[in-house]
Amino acid sequence: AYGNAELVLRSTQPACHLSWATLAGIGRIESNHGRFGGAVLQDDGRPSKPIIGVPLDGSSGVRAIRDTDHGQFDGDPDVDRAVGPMQFIPSTWRKWASDANLDGHGDPQQIDDAALSAGRYLCAGDRDLATPKDWWAAVFSYNNSVPYGQKVFGLADDYARAASV
Repeated sequence: AYGNAELVLRSTQPACHLSWATLAGIGRIESNHGRFGGAVLQDDGRPSKPIIGVPLDGSSGVRAIRDTDHGQFDGDPDVDRAVGPMQFIPSTWRKWASDANLDGHGDPQQIDDAALSAGRYLCAGDRDLATPKDWWAAVFSYNNSVPYGQKVFGLADDYARAASV
């Protein structure tokens, strides 16, 4: 899924220079590559059980985000929850939804769709992820936290190094 997203974006947004390793770093943190809570990615790229985040209700350490999808994606009609292997907030999913597996609709629970959508989101604003400034801006747009960005960086570096051996 991450490699496919890189290839699609290399063709559609070549100036972005998104690496699959960055997506893999984010995917590892957000859902352990679709395995959060004991889920298993199935042959169709969907987790064996939906991945739904905590209620974004403003409780300790959590941002408050009122419901934006009437519970369509997250099952919660009161507040939003991040959904799927790349943990999209429903309103963000609506804006960046992609159909990478070509089944006719974008599904935030489907890893190919979610990875391509995350890539498009990271590339927003004509970012060039080959530059440190834009790479960090992209990751911070995903989660505005220095420790989060450092974890993504470390994981992405580890994945890229392991793939080049």
